[in-house]
Amino acid sequence: MKNYLLIGTIAFMGTALLTSCGQAGKKAAPEAEFTYEVDRFEDISVLKYRLPAFEQLSIAEKEFIYYLSEAALCGRDILWDQNFKYNMLIRKTIEAIIDTYGGDRESDEYRAFITYAKRIFFANGIHHHYSNDKFVPGFSADYLAQLIGGSDAARLPLAEGQSVEELAGFLSPILFDPVLYAKKVDQSEGTDMITASANNFYEGVSQAEVEEYYSSLADRAEPRPVSWGLNTKVLKVDGKVTEIQWKSGGMYGSAIDRIVSWLEKARDVALSETQKKELDLLIDYYRTADLGTWDDYNVLWAGNTGLSVDYINGFIETYGDPMGMKATWEAVVQYKDTEASKRTVLITENAQWFEDHSPVDPQYRKEKVTGVAASVINVAMLGGDCYPASPLGINLPNSNWIRTEAGSKSVTLANITDAKDIVARGSGFLEEFAYDQTEIDRAVQWGSLSDALHTDMHECIGHASGKLAPGTDPNALKNYASPLEEMRADLFALYFMMDPKMTEVGLMPSDEPAKAQYDNYIRNGFLTQIVRIQPGRDIEQAHMRCRSAIAHWVYEKGKSDNVIEVVTRDDKTFVRINDYQELRGLFGEMLKEVQRIKSEGDFAAGKDMIENYGVKIDSDLHTEMLSRYARLNLAPYSGFVNPVMTPVTDSDGKITDVKIEYCSDYLGQMMEYGKNYSFLQAW
Repeated sequence: MKNYLLIGTIAFMGTALLTSCGQAGKKAAPEAEFTYEVDRFEDISVLKYRLPAFEQLSIAEKEFIYYLSEAALCGRDILWDQNFKYNMLIRKTIEAIIDTYGGDRESDEYRAFITYAKRIFFANGIHHHYSNDKFVPGFSADYLAQLIGGSDAARLPLAEGQSVEELAGFLSPILFDPVLYAKKVDQSEGTDMITASANNFYEGVSQAEVEEYYSSLADRAEPRPVSWGLNTKVLKVDGKVTEIQWKSGGMYGSAIDRIVSWLEKARDVALSETQKKELDLLIDYYRTADLGTWDDYNVLWAGNTGLSVDYINGFIETYGDPMGMKATWEAVVQYKDTEASKRTVLITENAQWFEDHSPVDPQYRKEKVTGVAASVINVAMLGGDCYPASPLGINLPNSNWIRTEAGSKSVTLANITDAKDIVARGSGFLEEFAYDQTEIDRAVQWGSLSDALHTDMHECIGHASGKLAPGTDPNALKNYASPLEEMRADLFALYFMMDPKMTEVGLMPSDEPAKAQYDNYIRNGFLTQIVRIQPGRDIEQAHMRCRSAIAHWVYEKGKSDNVIEVVTRDDKTFVRINDYQELRGLFGEMLKEVQRIKSEGDFAAGKDMIENYGVKIDSDLHTEMLSRYARLNLAPYSGFVNPVMTPVTDSDGKITDVKIEYCSDYLGQMMEYGKNYSFLQAW
């Protein structure tokens, strides 16, 4: 489970770029000179992230990180194909055009094409990474044909016997027809979510057929169920619903084999025997696709804590599947920030206290909170569904029974958060949307701490809290499972941030950081996050539905007592919290109900909560927010280019160091990855 930035408040930084991907070995710039933003287009800001104190790591740690990082880059094609079955064809066509097109590269149409290409690279496909809507090209279908016709045919991904003109004709409706493949994930009420969604998890089957198929496999009496459907594509063979496994020798096998080859190198230099054993299990899982092996790996991985270097690698998160079953491929390589982790240690040391004092029904609390491990880490490499758009926090494994019996790991991504915070300074966002100067001053003084604490609490103890009632199907909430789970973790964090325990154990000096978080959360969920949505659209993304549902539910339930007030001033809408303690009580009430819904698998109640509070947007308010936000000239989304790692070897080929170069060429990195880390075919 991931926690994403509430809203990108990225201000454009016009200073000169200091490094490029081609300047390997250059000394990193001092903090005061480091330029974080490397590109800006449409609604996207692309940043760099630093690797603090990387040079202080041991050679063994650096070598381990290097091999894991190469594995993290080798699965990129998998995500592209999972997102949409023609994404690889489209990407390879775009890459060929950028490399070989012989026509005018200074025209407005070519510039529009490059912007379109950048958007596709950022989203890992032709659908927006957050809204799931298909991108609208800023050029014509005729111009696409001109681009393809003016490029080197030998570089184009032509099918056997296909002409250049036929390739252009095939791609034209896919890219330009607004109805065809319109949404990557469509969870609109009343639709067949399988046939309406353009992702590549299902083909030729309906939602009813998929539900019936997996219902026949699941055993509700099994106390340790595997994650059915996690690593397969569902389709029909001879009229029968079946699955194709993602594994070595199976679907995505050529990319998985490359991942495995680097994981084997990492295993051989792993920093502990337990880490070697878990990597052996992960490699075996990639070769067999056995879900029992995946569970064995996660049990061992979750219990292996206190590491200086760790990683995430596999088919993990299910946000991209409207049914919440199929997992996209992702990878993160990380090393521990020991000083900052003291904060998360305090939280996890008190995890049982938080669970015991939770406002949820006692029968749905955990009697014993097991193996909650949390760290603040620095990212060394992002891959798959964590790149370029990165989460701020991650809590894994996702399996309920493993979390109960073996525990979980939570990480807060410090250098990712720092990069976003630094770029956001002085953006004018708070001055435009905060209610008054008191709110602004509180956010400036306590915003960084309050955001870090909320992420830590969300990941460390929010996701780790609570339990299912005996016999509850883990998949009972279906397409509403993800937003409800994010609500549960957010509410847990929000409720306890205002608790005196936070100051008692030294996590906060007073309740002011909690107030700053309450201000920020309600403002974002009620007002500012909707600037990410196109006019006339509903909220689709799980984290956004979560925040909207929480903000609107507590507003409605506290309306009679004026707990939260909607204020109009100078024709602008603001929200003001009048009673922070009453708001905390409302967060507790909502947490109790959301936990009940999850524990009992109450699909109807979960659906009502999301559909009634988390989906719809007031059109007049939406128009106002979009207008006010546009005047700030900010990008609501941000992501990252990765650093470049270069191993230094001795005469025997043994790695003696790993040098870091910070890339400042977003498009260049995308093209380089297409050349060096692409292992799947276009057709």
